[in-house]
Amino acid sequence: MPERVAVVGAGMVGLSTAWFLQEHGVDVTVHDREHVAAGSSWGNAGWLTPAMTAPMPEPAVLRYGIRAVVSPASPVYVPLRPDPQLLRFLAGFVRHSTARRWATGLRAYAPVNRGALAAYDELAAGGVDAPTHPADPFLACFRTPAEHAPLVHELEQIRASGQEMGYDVLTGPEARAAEPALSDEIGAAVRLHDQRYINPPAFLAALADAVRARGGRIVEGSTVTGVEDEAGGVVVSCGPRAGERYDAVVLAHGAWLGGLARRFGVRQPVQAGRGYSFSVTGDRVPRAPVYFPTQRVACTPMDTPGGGRLRVAGMMELRAPDAPLDPRRIDAIVEALRPLVRGVDLDDRREEWVGSRPCTADGLPLVGATRSPRVFVAGGHAMAGILLGPVTGKLLAHGIVTGTIPPELVPFDPLR
Repeated sequence: MPERVAVVGAGMVGLSTAWFLQEHGVDVTVHDREHVAAGSSWGNAGWLTPAMTAPMPEPAVLRYGIRAVVSPASPVYVPLRPDPQLLRFLAGFVRHSTARRWATGLRAYAPVNRGALAAYDELAAGGVDAPTHPADPFLACFRTPAEHAPLVHELEQIRASGQEMGYDVLTGPEARAAEPALSDEIGAAVRLHDQRYINPPAFLAALADAVRARGGRIVEGSTVTGVEDEAGGVVVSCGPRAGERYDAVVLAHGAWLGGLARRFGVRQPVQAGRGYSFSVTGDRVPRAPVYFPTQRVACTPMDTPGGGRLRVAGMMELRAPDAPLDPRRIDAIVEALRPLVRGVDLDDRREEWVGSRPCTADGLPLVGATRSPRVFVAGGHAMAGILLGPVTGKLLAHGIVTGTIPPELVPFDPLR
């Protein structure tokens, strides 16, 4: 059993892996090039929604035409540029956007989706001092009844894959009665049961505190530039400083994962699927999460100290992870949401943010051992990193300390 393990990345996946390694008595050091929750873990919607977690490549995404995806106002935006890795990713994405492969991916996700909320409960029982909130109600809203048919079909397929869930279909008046912040433009909704949400920055801060309180070390502003598998262990180097030797290392640094993992046999491209968010307030802020699937916009109430703020998040943009924020994408979210809500001041925006979600071409995360028995990978969760971070960390920690691969992780083999 390894005694000292380094984790690269202080997001939800990395910190959860560190915490569950500590459950097995392992001494952990977490390196992050910026700070805790600096990447996609900070500004996302914070949803814990197993009922909606599925592979990104699906037949429906192929309805987007070339004109749509090259428009900055589109929910899915692919800026045209000569990028061989992006072209490789897109070719693989299209290849996996079939009904058969999507159904296979659903079956792969079902076991980890079933264990996702229980892993959060383990963190809470173990001293992570941050709540998960019941999403009551959780509404997916549409302009017309006809628009909700694809979501209902998707939910039924997810249920058929072996995952329990409950939902109701609501009329427009019923949706507005459940959530008065919705405008008269909403003509139908799907209400999901037994989902949750968190405030991501607050939760990550509490998780980091728990790792530190149990003796873990979190080194911020520490960019890992090299990982060497040597006879006596694995050496992790940060810039010009001499490297530190560990018994194992976990690469969990999101959209940047490929740079270090490739030399250990991980060939799946990891593409940054950038999402945008900002916070607003108003006279009638939704009291629970609201989703607008057609517009790909998510709204989540945040339990900030000032209270009453709403995080608005959305969009998928395939661009380099370190590219600057594109204000046109914020404008697109605002214009898409404005007619659908009332009492929300979309012009008084704060905390405008862009973050890079790590996406794989087949829509499945990369979790497990690499070609080296000392180097492990945990990433590629796309938009499910917040939900699946704790259960990923729990299963991977078990695999690292026992040398056996949990069956739930077999479909996510990083060497596939």
